Amino acid sequence: MKILVIGGTRNLGHRLVHKLVGLGHSVTVFNRGKTQDNLPESVERLHGDRTDPAQLTHALQGRSFDTVVDNALYKGAEVDPVVKLFKGQIGQYIFVSTGQVYLVREGIERPFHEDDYEGRLMPSPKPNTYGSEEWLYGIEKRRAEDALKAAWEIQNFPYTSLRLPMVNSERDHFHRLYNYILRLKDGGPILAPSTPNYPLRHVYADDVVTAILKLIDTGIGKGQSYNISQDETVPLDEFLATLGGILGVEAQVVRVRRDTLEANGFLPDCSPFSERWMSELDNTRSKQEFGMTYTPLRDYLEKIVAFYAENPPPKPASYIRRRAELLLLEHSESLA
Repeated sequence: MKILVIGGTRNLGHRLVHKLVGLGHSVTVFNRGKTQDNLPESVERLHGDRTDPAQLTHALQGRSFDTVVDNALYKGAEVDPVVKLFKGQIGQYIFVSTGQVYLVREGIERPFHEDDYEGRLMPSPKPNTYGSEEWLYGIEKRRAEDALKAAWEIQNFPYTSLRLPMVNSERDHFHRLYNYILRLKDGGPILAPSTPNYPLRHVYADDVVTAILKLIDTGIGKGQSYNISQDETVPLDEFLATLGGILGVEAQVVRVRRDTLEANGFLPDCSPFSERWMSELDNTRSKQEFGMTYTPLRDYLEKIVAFYAENPPPKPASYIRRRAELLLLEHSESLA
């Protein structure tokens, strides 16, 4: 099959391209070309800024593909150029969306189901804050989904949306899981805000790739949205205890007032999985409709830990103030 991957040199796209080539597909990648890649030689590379309709059109006009996988659609305004470009030229358009489309909703309970999408939206948080950035991310992904749904209903544009929670991966360029690994290995406690204390329900990157491959193979799901998520829902303390057990250390979690952590500039770095912007998704529909199975949490954490042991990345910037975190505990009697 002829497959176009928009994105493709970093996290999910990189893994997907390698898998597609291994399965014998003809793969074209479109991205800005700013990230050095180690993709197979057979991959056709096209470069341009997908937020610029002129560049997108120049690179891809007149091309036809069996499937387009879009890892880099972030704003609703970017949908119309895609629909115009690919209408009648593709068999399926797979949009990588996010569980944050639910987090900007009001009045729904975790875990979120696909049918929870419609409803009243929350107002924007205080401008120029971490919360406002995450809110806007969810809002724009919703605008993209809404525009794609309209294109399906009016023009029969064959989209499928995959809503993802936090994706844990060996190639996470934000190094969120690696932040926890470093803190566990240095022997000090992990500072986590007292609130919110939502349980975690993430997904392994390889399972996302599997979901995309199943859609490509079957062609089902056009005009539909699916939650892609692991089976386990676990508190942060249990998640870190599992991770610590794999590393051979005991996880220590100290709860600290959120405003104290924010005032010291420690969030989200000290505990990136403690934000309200962690979605918890029900995965039943993906299992029932296209046979998804998900890698157990401990199994994939073992794979990621083993990868980092063999390929340790440089310490991320988010670990630089680790000493200041520990000093905060030393000089404060009551933080919770």
